[in-house]
Amino acid sequence: MKNSSVKTRLIVLSFLQFAVWGAYLISMGRYLGNIGMGSNIGWFYSVQGIVSIFMPAIMGIVADRWVPAQRLLSFCHAVAAVFMGITGYIAMSSGNDPVEFNDIFWTYSISVAFYMPTLALSNSVSYTVLEKAGLDTVKAFPPIRVFGTVGFIVSMWIVDVTGFQNNYMQFFASAAWGLLLAVYAFSLPNCPVSKGGGEKKSFMSALGLDAFKLFNKRKMAMFFIFSMLLGAALQVSNGFANTFIGSFAADSSLADTFAVQHTTMLISLSQVSETLCILLIPFFLKKFGIKVVMLIAMLGWVFRFGFFAIGGPDMPGVLLFVLSMVVYGVAFDFFNISGSLFVDKEVPENMRSSAQGLFMLMTNGLGASIGVIAAQKVVDCFTHSVMVVENGKEVFYTVGDWSSAWYVFAGYALVIALMFAVLFKYKKENK
Repeated sequence: MKNSSVKTRLIVLSFLQFAVWGAYLISMGRYLGNIGMGSNIGWFYSVQGIVSIFMPAIMGIVADRWVPAQRLLSFCHAVAAVFMGITGYIAMSSGNDPVEFNDIFWTYSISVAFYMPTLALSNSVSYTVLEKAGLDTVKAFPPIRVFGTVGFIVSMWIVDVTGFQNNYMQFFASAAWGLLLAVYAFSLPNCPVSKGGGEKKSFMSALGLDAFKLFNKRKMAMFFIFSMLLGAALQVSNGFANTFIGSFAADSSLADTFAVQHTTMLISLSQVSETLCILLIPFFLKKFGIKVVMLIAMLGWVFRFGFFAIGGPDMPGVLLFVLSMVVYGVAFDFFNISGSLFVDKEVPENMRSSAQGLFMLMTNGLGASIGVIAAQKVVDCFTHSVMVVENGKEVFYTVGDWSSAWYVFAGYALVIALMFAVLFKYKKENK
């Protein structure tokens, strides 16, 4: 297969992979708040972290040992799409009756449990296909991954302009993208499993748990620990930014501002910034190394939260919201994408899928689940829910001292950055 054809196939994969997520990840918090589940937003977003503690690692092991990664990717997307569709159907069927927590939480959780492993699996498929084509993953992958962000943005904009950001239709949109990707992934080039030859293997090797041995190396152990600590910041703005900006609708003088009416579109500037920042990763990694790149990401989170704390939906405060979106590209990409590439280069070939799963476990697993649950506690300390009747329908908004909550999150990111600067030892190789 020609290199151009390989890249095109992976571009489509990346686009669809993140279109599935973009349909609800940013807007779900607003929907939950609108139906009176504002105090449960943290639990819905923590599911992504909780299932990432074990599902990516398990699926990575399966992909390394038994099932070709592209087939497993297809299966996981199919299951996730079905249960996301069921979630939307249950919410739709409630009619004018309140949607209760248990009505949609468990089907949503099953969907997420099968979606989260696909983030690592899609990376593994891309890396394998690129290497089989003789391409350098550090140079070739970031431009391909850009189209994942494009897919995320397109999906967000569809949800925004259709009004799906305020209701259950966002779940149906995600399910539709997922089914399309399930079909497409099955047609991707084969990613062979590790046959292992005839040599005698240890119990850990037989189960594909070799990646956990990476903790024996101080460099990798420190990298994964700080990945977990920084991962705590990943879902905070995803879970609460839309709810926060949307809450200004409770003030009649701000309800009609662009930021409030099209919050999802405003937040999509974060992904636009992400698209541009991905292209900077190869240069920054080669020029400065993983430690400096990670430090830049941590400081990016400080500014991300800080700008939310002092911004507002009207002028000039909305410009600070825009700045928060701009720095998100650095905060997210310089951590997630660079970290994934770092892991790919630092581990043996036969455990790459497992190692990518371990990276997901530490970031989107332990880190994100602990972080978003703790963030919910912080938000609950400074805010409260109010009910407003709009067009004869009850709508709930989470209002209060949001600025203090964002300052707490910014302070946390700053402390992690200072600790990382002191404790993580890594000497960049000059090439």
